[in-house]
Amino acid sequence: MSEPLDREKYQQEVDRNYHEFQKMLPSLLATFRNKFALMKEGKVLGFYSTVQDAAEAAKIAIPDGIFSIQEVTDAAINLGFFTHAIPVDTVQP
Repeated sequence: MSEPLDREKYQQEVDRNYHEFQKMLPSLLATFRNKFALMKEGKVLGFYSTVQDAAEAAKIAIPDGIFSIQEVTDAAINLGFFTHAIPVDTVQP
């Protein structure tokens, strides 16, 4: 039986991967544009055509389940409602 995923540990991994990915992005765009990078410990493990393919590879290659997937794109991503969300601390009761 696997132990429950530690949210803080997962968030730290995602943050580290994103930071490293942003540094690599300019050099990745020419070759891997619109691919999905599977990342672990700040390193790209592989590039995949779909996010589903990257997630399947992660299930096999990363037993602890702590990883992230980044799309190789320079386009802004619209998060819908969350793009325009108001921070909780500014909402008046």
